[in-house]
Amino acid sequence: MLLDECKLIDFPIIHDERGNLTFVEGGVHIPFEMKRVYYLYDVPGGAERGGHAHRELQQVIIAMSGSFDVVLNDGEEERRVHLNRSYRGLYIPTMIWRELDNFSSGSVCMALASNRFTEDDYLRDYQEYLDLKRD
Repeated sequence: MLLDECKLIDFPIIHDERGNLTFVEGGVHIPFEMKRVYYLYDVPGGAERGGHAHRELQQVIIAMSGSFDVVLNDGEEERRVHLNRSYRGLYIPTMIWRELDNFSSGSVCMALASNRFTEDDYLRDYQEYLDLKRD
């Protein structure tokens, strides 16, 4: 199952009474070198994000603040993962359909990406995604 490749990753935490510090190193804590970082914020209540898959891009998604759910789908099975810790990320390999929903107020979603943005990498139509998976 492709969904078994999606994994939660706990990042190192340096505890300090003045506040904790967590860091992520590409190729060490995540299975790729980061080429892009982006984040979602001010997501209105009830809104959904995502709704696509990537042909080549790998990602790690982190709830930097608040919480949200990531719905993963490989065309055969679907799984929901709740993210609510800034020291834990969800690794998503290529060709996994993802949707983000259930955003709490003030949540911030950060994504670490293996490639720079290119529209050609996106599969935004679910039926096209399923057809490609069957080929």
